[in-house]
Amino acid sequence: MSSFKQYRRAAHGKAGHSHQASGGSCDAVAEMSVQRQHAHDHDHDHDHDHDHDHDHDHDHGNSRDQARQGERSASVCACSHEAAAAPRQVTLGAGGQRQSRLQIQAMDCPTEARLIEKALAGVAGVAALEFNFIERVLLLRHDLDDLSPVKAAIAKVGMRAEELTEGEAAGTPAGPSRRANWLLALSGVAAAASEGAGWLGGGDQGYAVAVLALASILLGGLPTLKKGWIALSTRTLNIHFLMSVAVIGAALIGQWPEAAMVLFLFAIAERLEAMSLARAGEAVRALMALAPETAWVAMGEGWQERPVAEVAQGSRVRVRAGERVPLDGRIVSGHSSFNEAPITGESLPLDKSPGDVVFAGSINGNGVVELETTALASGSVLSRIIATVRDAQASKAPTQRFIDRFAAVYTPIVLLLAAVFAVGAPLLGLLPWHQAVYSALVMLVIACPCALVIATPVTVVSALAAAARHGVLVKGGAPLEMAAAVDTICLDKTGTLTLGEPAVTRILAWRGFGELDVLQAAAALDAHSTHPLARAVLAEAQARGLAWPEAEQVQELPGRGVTGRVDGRDLQLGSRRLAEEQGALSAEQAAQLDALSAAGNGALLLLQGDRALGALAVADQPRPEAAAALARLQALGVRAVMLSGDSPQVAAAVARQTGVSEAHGGLLPEDKLARIVALQEKGVVAMVGDGVNDAPALARADLGIAMGAAGSDSALETAGVALMDDRLDKLCDLLAHARRAARVLKANIAIALTVKLLFFALAAAGMASLWMAVFADVGTSLIVIANGLRLARKMAA
Repeated sequence: MSSFKQYRRAAHGKAGHSHQASGGSCDAVAEMSVQRQHAHDHDHDHDHDHDHDHDHDHDHGNSRDQARQGERSASVCACSHEAAAAPRQVTLGAGGQRQSRLQIQAMDCPTEARLIEKALAGVAGVAALEFNFIERVLLLRHDLDDLSPVKAAIAKVGMRAEELTEGEAAGTPAGPSRRANWLLALSGVAAAASEGAGWLGGGDQGYAVAVLALASILLGGLPTLKKGWIALSTRTLNIHFLMSVAVIGAALIGQWPEAAMVLFLFAIAERLEAMSLARAGEAVRALMALAPETAWVAMGEGWQERPVAEVAQGSRVRVRAGERVPLDGRIVSGHSSFNEAPITGESLPLDKSPGDVVFAGSINGNGVVELETTALASGSVLSRIIATVRDAQASKAPTQRFIDRFAAVYTPIVLLLAAVFAVGAPLLGLLPWHQAVYSALVMLVIACPCALVIATPVTVVSALAAAARHGVLVKGGAPLEMAAAVDTICLDKTGTLTLGEPAVTRILAWRGFGELDVLQAAAALDAHSTHPLARAVLAEAQARGLAWPEAEQVQELPGRGVTGRVDGRDLQLGSRRLAEEQGALSAEQAAQLDALSAAGNGALLLLQGDRALGALAVADQPRPEAAAALARLQALGVRAVMLSGDSPQVAAAVARQTGVSEAHGGLLPEDKLARIVALQEKGVVAMVGDGVNDAPALARADLGIAMGAAGSDSALETAGVALMDDRLDKLCDLLAHARRAARVLKANIAIALTVKLLFFALAAAGMASLWMAVFADVGTSLIVIANGLRLARKMAA
């Protein structure tokens, strides 16, 4: 726990919250200057108070529900907040303003990235580099008019760079050529023949053995030796250099068969690792494939198929049954059901009609609809999800930063120990020179920490991609690890634990009136109001199948309610204050209203002069899944705390309905922040809100989680985790998934360290061969990759 709290405090300081992240690395000695800039300029606080006196003023334009919907539709950002998963940036020179993307097919590991950094360090105008190893893309910040110097510098270290245009997707990593496969196969045959010749000769390393081994090296090992030479010429200590030294050393002491076999096995290992890493990239490419490349756009009198990148905002687009929606938009014609699972994770289709919003990537069910696009292809919710997951591939979790620091020390120490062992063991009489040098070469192979360092990025990328498919957008390894450590969750009430829409919960009838009479008269007075409480009354009347007469002479009573004439009676519908001003409440009626208030209900009273005819109890309703979700949180050992600006009575009532163990009401925004700070002294705290009104609290918590982010641009930017739809059970899925990822990550690190330590001990005892070391290195890398890729299959629940 302490390591997470140290990370948290380092990220927050005294001001706010930032999810620090930077690029993953598997190069043991990569020394990078990492720029992390996190700005959380919350220039305003959102007052989260809710007045539950329910003054029925029908000139309400400031209801929370209306404000929330307005802010969502208008895409108003609540704060200035840099993306939580900041990619790794390597400072190389003066800051440049331009940005280019280069695909480098040979760059599948930070071993190559380190060479690129050194190559570009001397290129004037290059400002910063960001590496995406899964897609093999280099993001270059520069002030150059021509990238030829950059491409030439990269070519000098044996790699080819191709510039990608804006919006162009990275190509699928190319596999080895047919010729390369044949050469590698022949290399393996020659290496095996060399070994066989050595065995038949009784261990005598004769001419035939050396010739066959040399043939194997020339056929399949030259690429590795060439990379080793490049590493030497650029003074870069990497795995290719270590393998080259080990192979040359084995040949010099007469171990030709082992030299050939080690080089062959290493070439096989590199291919297997590249294939495994390509599988991790498939998760992101699957997300990218969700959006169609073309759309049918209204052009004059007809329809024309156009690339989605060329469709302007505000265009009219047609989507037929069974097709994927090409762009975010609002339906203007037609009715259909839509499968939004790719965006929100909601498995059930949603019926939509004119005026409803649809998202790019969702699937149209059974009707033809026309929609007006509300965003460009690059600005759709799906595009932002893909961009966030892609950026997160280069993000560095706290565990990854620790592993990088460890690896940077581990490799030089192992090399030093190998050199000391090669010289010291014979001098101390422990081993003969030949065997000591051989064991030292084995240690060189063990010195590569690839399996150890690659464990984190593969695990994190797989977990993030699976979560994104499930409608949970996690912005990098840092918030993923923080989610695994969360032991306290603070939840806003309105819109988070509740639906954010009031509903009639009970009707009281007095003075000979029946419940339906009270509801009918209230509906007549509220028929033309847009106030949320009026909508609740009308919804209840419609649900009961009531028809209501037309009210006459309807007038608003500012701050109190409304008055009008219904069926010849002068009636008023309003707050308790209005009833008390008119002296309409008896002691018994007042007691009934007190009981409603204690249960978290507001009340609308139907009055006729100084007589109270009835009352309608209204309250915000808990989400249907809230109680089950909170029970799951408790089972996970997570403490749930409600922080609400509503009255303590209302907060307590909702807590009883949902099973929240601790509820605090009547809180101002600064009070919420103080509560979060106090809870942080005891553990790791997450805050769940709507991402707009809760921005300060989301920013101050160790982990901010925004709900309903698919409808809010700001929610996608504000929090470290965005739940794309309004379902609390996704919160439980997130925590379970993050904990599973943490277990897999720890297992991978333990496997890698155990194997390394075991073979180092075997090498020191003279019991390990180069074969065994390569098999151990290859096998460990494949095991941790395969284990990490398990997370990509599905999200833990």
